[in-house]
Amino acid sequence: MKINSFLILLFAVFLFVGLNAQEKKKVACIGNSVTYGYTHENPVETSYPSRLQQLLGDDYEVRNFGHSGATLLSKGHRPYIQQKAYTDALAFAPDMAIIHLGLNDTDPRNWPNFRDEFVGDYLALIDTLRAINPKVKIWICRMTPIFNHHPRFKSGTRDWYWQIQHSIEHQVLQLAAPQLQDATECRDKLPQVQLIDLQAPLYNRPDLFHDYLHPNPQGALIIANTVYSAITGDYGGLSLPAIYTDNMVIQRGKYFTVCGKANACAKVKVRLGKQKRTEYAAADGTWRCSFNPMEADGKSYTLTVESEGETLEFKNIVVGEVWLCSGQSNMAWMLKDTNGASAHINSASLKSLRIYDMKPRVFTDNYSWPDEELVNLNEHNHFKPTAWELPTEENIAHFSAVAYHFGAMLADSLNVPVGLICNAVGGAPAESFIDRKTLEFDPILVDILYHWRNNDMIQGWVRERASKNIERGKNPLQRHPYEPAYLFETAIEPLTCYPLRGFIWYQGESNAHNVELYNHIFPVLVDSWRHAWNKDGVADEGLPFCFVQLSSINRPSWPHFRDIQRLHSYTVPNCYMAVSSDKGDPTDVHPRDKQPVGERLARQALHNVYRYEHIVPAGPLPVSAKSVNGAVYVTFENGIGIHAAGGDKIETFEIASDIGTYYPADEVIIEGNTIILRSKMIDTPLRVRYAWQPYTTANMVNAEGLPASTFQLELDSETGEWSLVQKTL
Repeated sequence: MKINSFLILLFAVFLFVGLNAQEKKKVACIGNSVTYGYTHENPVETSYPSRLQQLLGDDYEVRNFGHSGATLLSKGHRPYIQQKAYTDALAFAPDMAIIHLGLNDTDPRNWPNFRDEFVGDYLALIDTLRAINPKVKIWICRMTPIFNHHPRFKSGTRDWYWQIQHSIEHQVLQLAAPQLQDATECRDKLPQVQLIDLQAPLYNRPDLFHDYLHPNPQGALIIANTVYSAITGDYGGLSLPAIYTDNMVIQRGKYFTVCGKANACAKVKVRLGKQKRTEYAAADGTWRCSFNPMEADGKSYTLTVESEGETLEFKNIVVGEVWLCSGQSNMAWMLKDTNGASAHINSASLKSLRIYDMKPRVFTDNYSWPDEELVNLNEHNHFKPTAWELPTEENIAHFSAVAYHFGAMLADSLNVPVGLICNAVGGAPAESFIDRKTLEFDPILVDILYHWRNNDMIQGWVRERASKNIERGKNPLQRHPYEPAYLFETAIEPLTCYPLRGFIWYQGESNAHNVELYNHIFPVLVDSWRHAWNKDGVADEGLPFCFVQLSSINRPSWPHFRDIQRLHSYTVPNCYMAVSSDKGDPTDVHPRDKQPVGERLARQALHNVYRYEHIVPAGPLPVSAKSVNGAVYVTFENGIGIHAAGGDKIETFEIASDIGTYYPADEVIIEGNTIILRSKMIDTPLRVRYAWQPYTTANMVNAEGLPASTFQLELDSETGEWSLVQKTL
């Protein structure tokens, strides 16, 4: 009897365990070496399927069916469907399948030959899983990144990678399961095949890919968390980007976008004043809504966001003008350290100004950064947490002087609130502000990504300072704000959901070593930002970009650099330049007189963006020139009232023949908006330049006291003329 009772009890236990085992949801992780955990010391514990099992818990059974080198293509060099991992996955008969294949299909043996079969082979794999279990839920993955140091990157992998990515997202997904047309359906019926984006959370983390293809255990954990959220719908509840806070300024006259995250399919209610919107989070947890354009009416608004019992409320919101202020140290330079600072700080009661000041956790001074800051850098926590603030003597004193004077003049002229977002970083080169994909596909700038701290495309001082800051880093791929793409990922991309009027930019000191390269970099940067704020994939050329031409200092390349910047104001649409060479210092790269610089940027914005025609936007700029009887006649726009500031004669004009040496102009005659130049050393002048000294004493201004830009012109040897048509190098 005791034995029989024991057997019955044992049978009951086995039955209970068996029933529970049957109730577990079976998850098959199908893929290649990334799924397997290749390069991990112990993939059994650190591969993403193992970490996923830990996250999902005992109600799930997760198995790793990854096979290194496997291709999705059935005619590829190592087809997944011919591997034991595939037959084991089918025998498992999963309730859920995560498919991450395609990386190895970028091999030149595969995609160039069999690309037309990729979609069909992917659908066949899905159909096979469905045949084993008709109720199986399938997630297909946008692939994890392949970074530029991969040996085949430029020879084909880069291009084929993105073609495969497009096929997965836009062909396989649509054919496998037509997507929901109405987000409200999400709560009732999710499609049987869904998409997981494994690229987005890892594309800005090259530090986790030591061989540029395989994520390390930390990267695998990011994959596991991403897959966990997709399976469970748990995205941590309601959240918005950090830019949404109390006291924020909404850009007037534009649709105001609010975007965020919530749990999958959650209902999200958003209210701004009297406007109400209801959205449903997508299966990936993202949601966004837009409010009708508003005008600056002097009222204070509250933004309320509700979802699943959570409420976020943002108060004291106003409608006005919003500008992003960025660049390097001359933009970051604080008001308290400038000429006349005390008077400006005491006038900080200007209530029409609001600031969002993104200050770095560590500054790029000449020292080794502590270990915890190196970790912060890799995790894109370079900037301290901040919020929109009303102006006080304390925060204005520590805010960008150039941005402050720009905003103060706008607020005074427009009589509306002005919001200023500042994220300038001392010493930062322009390439760090350009998005990674743009750099990868640019035929010139792709090379700036390679071994950047030993790359001559990047200024030597920049590389040396970055190396000093991160010398304690144990990760050979340690990040730094000077690294190409880093500041776009950290400082720019988090803002791109937030509508604004335009940009002001003060940068170039860390690119002045290579004028020709910067001539290419600057338009790419402007285009990168304009694309980022237009989610339709087309650059919004209407977003104005106002920038500061470098001041003067005893650095030999700077006249050429200033002239390249002048040409950009002609060639890049809706780009407007403020001259600062008259405020330079022969030995200090940080001139202290920032008020004129900020106000000159404001003049450009008021004239060109807000159409205040009565405001002269800038100093004299050449529009035509001709050589007649031994004299050069140069005609200027913004040339009314041309005169010499602080002297009787305009200084630093030089002329030359078509070859040979420049000589100072002996005779400088002003006739309206035209300057007539002669030199007894030159019979037939065909070249003319102005302010062509690194530190210049050039003194030509217009009636508004605005200085002329550095420039050099070459006249046609046959016609003796120059015009705006000839504005390229």
